[in-house]
Amino acid sequence: MNYFRITGYSKEMDSCFILDSNGMFEKLWEFSSYLLQKDIQVLEVSKIENMLDVNIEKVENDKEHIFLRATADGKPDYINQNIDGITYKAIKVANKIYIPNKEEII
Repeated sequence: MNYFRITGYSKEMDSCFILDSNGMFEKLWEFSSYLLQKDIQVLEVSKIENMLDVNIEKVENDKEHIFLRATADGKPDYINQNIDGITYKAIKVANKIYIPNKEEII
């Protein structure tokens, strides 16, 4: 499966965002490289099988588009998120939250 999520930051615009790709890129590094070419700082990268969604719905398979899931001014917030009694390191952009690495338990 090539469903990927990246949290990025644009210094020029002083804003952060969560992007999903479900089919546009074969490898995660291709998605990261694409954003780096656009002068975007890549903060977190995740494959669907390694992350946990808190309140972000997955997108359908689409080989032509990258999906903007959330955006906010400044850098994203790193928060603790409890799911089923386990506390994880999570990312929050605006009101959207996800856990980029479900193995990173606090």
